[in-house]
Amino acid sequence: MKFYLITMITTLFMAVGTVSAQNVNIGTKIGLNSHTINSDNNSDFDSRIGIHAGLIGHIHLNNEFALQPEIMYSMQGAKSGNTELKLDYINIPVLAQYMFDNGFRLQAGPQLGFLINAKGENNDSSNDLKDDFKSLDAGLSFGVGYIHPPTSFGIDARYNLGISDISESANVETTNRGFQIGIFYLFNHSD
Repeated sequence: MKFYLITMITTLFMAVGTVSAQNVNIGTKIGLNSHTINSDNNSDFDSRIGIHAGLIGHIHLNNEFALQPEIMYSMQGAKSGNTELKLDYINIPVLAQYMFDNGFRLQAGPQLGFLINAKGENNDSSNDLKDDFKSLDAGLSFGVGYIHPPTSFGIDARYNLGISDISESANVETTNRGFQIGIFYLFNHSD
């Protein structure tokens, strides 16, 4: 986990180093999640539907490439029968983007998640499960986006692939998986 943290911090410092001479925009984003967990013990989980919301930065490195760091609250987890596992994170992805002339973007990069809540709910009962899960989650994000430059509004869709074990149990390895679709707005956006 230290490797993931060092990689994320290094990426953030590199991004900050390029900011001073570049075109930087700040924006907001909100959207829907469909997350589940993948387990090596062949457990079958359904997706938990939730939201993600937060702030984005968009740093133009040149006419084709940009960095997009984000800080997002994200409702994740899974369902199994009548039980819903609610895992809520603060996620910090740092995406490298290739920007086409027509507003479309391809994006990929690392993501670090900080667990802020873990609950299991079954009918009317709720149990705190935060001690059963690791506080950090490392992953990769891949996706596409589109911005309409005259309005500064955009949409993006991505797949988040967890690469670190989120379970505290030594008997099972569990990772996050999920799709997101969101809308965003960039303040003072320029091409």
